[in-house]
Amino acid sequence: MNSKTRIQNPRRPYVLVNMAMTADGKIATANRAVTSFGSACDHEHLLELRATADAVMAGARTVDSVPINLGPGPARFRRLRLQRGLDEYNLRVIVTGSGSIDPGAKIFRQRFSPILILTTRSAYAKERRKLSALADDLIVCGETEINFPMALNRLRVKWGIKRLLCEGGGELNGALFRAGLVDELHLTVCPMIFGGHEAPAIAGGRGFRRLADAARYQIVSFRRAGNEIFVVFKPVKRR
Repeated sequence: MNSKTRIQNPRRPYVLVNMAMTADGKIATANRAVTSFGSACDHEHLLELRATADAVMAGARTVDSVPINLGPGPARFRRLRLQRGLDEYNLRVIVTGSGSIDPGAKIFRQRFSPILILTTRSAYAKERRKLSALADDLIVCGETEINFPMALNRLRVKWGIKRLLCEGGGELNGALFRAGLVDELHLTVCPMIFGGHEAPAIAGGRGFRRLADAARYQIVSFRRAGNEIFVVFKPVKRR
C-alpha cells in the first residue's frame, strides 16, 4: 500500500463498502435465503480488500444469517497484512441499533481479534448487558439510530482504525451513504436476476427522497473477470 492510499481523515476512518450484487442490484433473494452468490474470484477480491483494512464491519442481520467471522482468511492474506504494517488479524465491528443479535453466531466462537459492537441507547438494558458480554467494546452512539459520525470517530480515536471495510447488509450501507461516509464503493456485478420488491438492494433503509440529495459517485476503475464485472466508485465532489 503506497503512502497516498493511507491519507486519512483524522476524525474518522476511511470507509470502503464492498458488495456483490445481481444485474438488477439485489444482494439476496426476497426471502434472504441467498447470501453468497459471487464467484471464487469475487471471494478472492473480498479477502484482498480485507487485507488492506484495520477493521471489517457488518450488520447484525448479516452476522446472524451468514456463517462468517469477518477475519483476514488464509495465512497468505495475513502475511500480506504484516507486510503492509497492519496487525495480522483485523478488528471486527458489528452494528445493531436494536441490540438484537444471536450470541451463538459463528463470529463469537472465533476470538482471534477484538469484536466491537455499535448500538444505541434505545436497546433494552438486558440487550446491552448481553452485548457487553459478547463484545470487547460496546460503543453506544445515538438514541434510537446509530450516530455514525460519532461512532466512526470513536473507532478512530479509541481503536486506531484508519481504514474500515463495510460488508453490508443493505440497511447498514444505506445509513452510511445517507451520512456521506462512504469514501470508496466496490461492486461485483453478477450475471443473474433475483427480482422482487422485497429482495434487498445494496442500500436499504429510508433512502434519499429527492434526486438532488442522492449520493453521487464516479467510476474510477472497472474490469471483467469471467462473467462478473468489478467496479470501483469514489464520491463526486460537490461544488
